Amino acid sequence: MRVFLTGASSGIGEALARHYAAAGARLGLAARRQDRLSVLAAALPGEHACYPLDVADAAALTAAAADFIARCGCPDIVIANAGISVGTVADQADDLPAFRRVLETNVLGMAQTFQPFIAAMKARGSGRLVGIASVAGIRGLPGAGAYSASKAATIAYLEALRVELRGSGIKVVTIAPGYIATPMTAANRYPMPFMLAAGEAARRFARAIERGTSYTVIPWQMGIVAKLMRLLPNPLFDALFARAGRKPRGLDL
Repeated sequence: MRVFLTGASSGIGEALARHYAAAGARLGLAARRQDRLSVLAAALPGEHACYPLDVADAAALTAAAADFIARCGCPDIVIANAGISVGTVADQADDLPAFRRVLETNVLGMAQTFQPFIAAMKARGSGRLVGIASVAGIRGLPGAGAYSASKAATIAYLEALRVELRGSGIKVVTIAPGYIATPMTAANRYPMPFMLAAGEAARRFARAIERGTSYTVIPWQMGIVAKLMRLLPNPLFDALFARAGRKPRGLDL
């Protein structure tokens, strides 16, 4: 099995790398932090390719994809996991660059991760394109406007891509995690129900990817919460979430 994975140096990405390496997969590991990538690759069984890059850089992703295909062949699974979460406030001009950075990484970065692999997957007639979204994309959360907007966009993008690739043999899998114990959630100062350890989350993600599930919320309990959130009328949603905890501003994890 061949797996190309972004955001591999920590959190969910690192857990997925460890899971697939333990299963005998050959990995392409992409992340911004070269030092952490090298440490991770050295700790994994097997030989793996490391690509220190920023997913906002389309040319770097194209070069990494070409190198991985040349070395290992067309991947069976491409997981667009790289993402950042930054607390933002709408009336703060200083937060606009952070807003842009979140959208470039979480939305454009996902599209730029998939694009260089699609032609090869189509030619082979199989593959999995996996996008890591979030339950934060179900409704707009105060103090997380950039993050919620980016994850709502990824959910819509992945749905469009799934229909676009129908009949090609490529399955598009959307995973919307709830709270996973990672450096990203460690910064939150509010209750996080149904928290999953990263290793357990990776195992559940891998099962959904193997099945080719079109859309799933993990853990399932957050799926129920997400459905209830969708059903809340705006006045009730507004009243409830106006008092919700907010991610501190200025974090880039």
